Formats: sequence, C-alpha cells, structure tokens
Amino acid sequence: MAERIEQRLEDRIPELEQLERVGLFTRKEIRAVLRKASALEYKIQRRALRKEDFINYIQYEVNLLELIKKRRARIGYSFKKDEIEHSILHRVHSLFNRATGKWKDDVQLWLSHVAFCKQWNAKHQLSKVFSTMLAIHSNKPALWIMAAKWEMETRLSSESARHLFLRALRFHPECPKLYQEYFRMELMHAEKQRKEKKEFEQAKMDLGEFNYSEEILNGEMARIVYRDASQKIKGVEFQLAVLSIAKLFDFTQDLQKEILESLQARYADDPLTWDYMARRELELGSLQPTENTTKQMKVSEMAQREERGCAVFDEAVRAVPTEDMWKCYITFCLERYNRKTNSKELKRKRLERTLSVFSKAHESSLLPAALYKQWLQLLLDSSLSEKAVEVAEAATKNFSQSVETWQMRLQVLIQLKRDDVTQCFEEAIKHVKSKGTLPLWTLWVEWSE
Repeated sequence: MAERIEQRLEDRIPELEQLERVGLFTRKEIRAVLRKASALEYKIQRRALRKEDFINYIQYEVNLLELIKKRRARIGYSFKKDEIEHSILHRVHSLFNRATGKWKDDVQLWLSHVAFCKQWNAKHQLSKVFSTMLAIHSNKPALWIMAAKWEMETRLSSESARHLFLRALRFHPECPKLYQEYFRMELMHAEKQRKEKKEFEQAKMDLGEFNYSEEILNGEMARIVYRDASQKIKGVEFQLAVLSIAKLFDFTQDLQKEILESLQARYADDPLTWDYMARRELELGSLQPTENTTKQMKVSEMAQREERGCAVFDEAVRAVPTEDMWKCYITFCLERYNRKTNSKELKRKRLERTLSVFSKAHESSLLPAALYKQWLQLLLDSSLSEKAVEVAEAATKNFSQSVETWQMRLQVLIQLKRDDVTQCFEEAIKHVKSKGTLPLWTLWVEWSE
C-alpha cells in the first residue's frame, strides 16, 4: 500500500513543480499540498473504505482547482493548463469513478460527478458518466431526462437525445414526464431547423445539400410522440401538460388544436378540462396595445374576457354539477378578485361575481366545507356582517359534526361581538363528539377571559 501511495504522490510532482515555477504557489504551499494529499491517499487505500474519505479527497481537489483559477486571474497567467489543471481533473475523475464503482446505488454521488463534469466542461467524460450511470440506474426516469437534455441543449445533438428518450421509454413505457420531455425535445429540434433554414434563406444560400423535411419543420415528430403517448397515458393532466409545452412554440397551432379536441372529447366530465377552457378565454382576443388604447378600454376588455371565462364555468356546473367543479369555479373567481386593479368598477364586478358563485354553490349543496371559511372572510372584509352570520349558521347546518365549521362560526360571532356566542357554543357541544371538542373549549376560554 505504501508503495502505491508513494507512486501516486510522485505522479503529482510535475504539476506541483509547474505551480511553483509559474508563481501560482510558493514552496511552502507545495509542501502543505503534498502533506494533505499523502494523508488523503492513505485514507482511500485502506481495506475498509469509507465514502466520506473519497468525498473529502474530491472536495480538497476541487478547492485546489478553484484556488488555482483565482490565482491565475489575479496574476493574469493562463498557460500550462495541460500540465496543471488537466492532471488534477484526471485525478478527480478517477476518484469519482472509484467511488461510484464502490457505492453504485448512491445516486447523489453520481450526480456530484455529473455536476463536476459540467462545471469544468468535461463533455467527453460526462458522456461516459451518463452512459455508466444509466446502465445502473435505468429505473430512474429523471436521470434519462437529464442526460437527454444535456445531449440536446449542450452538445446540440437531437439525434443522441432522441436515442436516449427511446431507450428510456423501453424501460418506462407509461411515464408521463418522459413523454412530455421527449415531446418538448422534438419541438425544440423543429424550431432549431426552422431557424437554420430561415438564416440560410436570408443569406440566399443554396439549400441543396441541406435536407429540411417539411414534416419535421411543422412538428410532425412531436405529433407522433403525442399520439403514441395518448394511447398509453390516461388523464387530463398529461393532455394539459403537453398542450402547455406546445403553446411555447409559434408553429404548433394545428398540433394545439388536435390536443385540445382530444382533451374535450375524452375528458369532457373532468373539472380540469373545463377549468382550462375557462382560463383560455382570458388569453383569447386580447387587444394589441397601441398609442390610442386607453386604460378604460383595457379594463373593459379584461371584464369581457372574465365574463366569457365565467360563462364557460356556468356551462360546466350545469353539465357536471360536482363539488370539484364548483371548487374550480370559485378558485377562478377568487384569483380574479385578488388581482390588483385601479378600476373600482372592475373590482366591484369581481366581488359581486365571486359572492354570487359562492351562493350558487351553497344553494346547490355542493360547496365544500373548506371553502366556507374563504366565503366568510370575503364577506367580513366587505363589511357584510349580517350575511357572514347567516352563512356561518348555514355552514354548521350542512356540516353539523365538523369541529372546524363550528369553530369558524364562533370566531365570526366573537369578531362581530354578537350576543349569541354562548348559545352557539352550547349548540356546538351538542353536535360535536366529545373527543373533538378541545378547540371549541379553548376558544370559549379565550373569549370568556
């Protein structure tokens, strides 16, 4: 073991001599580096290896690289990198390879090696790391996506990225995230080719030797990915995810239309479908701002778009009258109400609409218990005290065994300093099981004091 360590320390001498010769390190610092390296080497050559020793050694070498980088910048010296940095980089890669070979299941260790390769632009080495890591951790879709993204965005190789996605899908044929990122990659590839073709045309260059397929330029590869995925992956969430990706690209109108039609045909009863269709109205038909566009015109247009969105929800709660659908409608109204606006008229309309939707959901007996609290808060903030008392009472009738609902009603009465707090408390104790009454007693004691 001692001979092996001595050999490894001797291998360091050329780089250390260069560091001293070019003035990046002093002789005293070189000796300190050798002492530290010797101690670290002994720890990773023992029979009983510890992961922490490898991590500490790697961290020391990384810190050394950073220090050299700073000193180079300070003295303006940029030569001899092959003799100095490359030698250290090679050693760090060797340490990582030994560590990941010993502790193969430690994903964080692999990711640390990936991060190191990216930081020091070691593309060739990173390609090897990804290949080995995926052979061992093929059951983790996130790692396949990471590798494919690197191929696409850093190495600019859509072919390699596509190959990785196809391999990943053999292991994970029903993984939504893999399909989403594969779909995105194909659209990015199409966009890249469209830009290249446009630049060549603007430069009036002959495109004879370049083969730009119209199908690829129009995103047909992404369409194939989408159709294949739709057969295997059920659920409105996936459809909405790929639709949001398609909307990022300005040449996907036909593809967006196909996804939207599929969404409406296959998931017409899902609240998320209606929620998307309603929110879509906020984006449609927006005015192009001009010098003559007044604030009043913008407010009027926003009010119209919100009304169209609510009209979609009105149709939704008639077609699919469920708690989840009303929850989506109310959430939409609350979001619009909470948006800042300088228009008092728009703010008033939003408030009236939100309160009206709360009332309709309540009258339909489809208002979830949790939303009564938001309704009450809105009424209190709007100084509608009597209505708040009425709603709180109705909530306890609908959810008479709910501690939270009685607690909410009591808090409203206490806040408004009503005379019937005691009566309400006694009524609550009758309805709620004794085991769950502690919050009510706590509230009662606090109020009594």
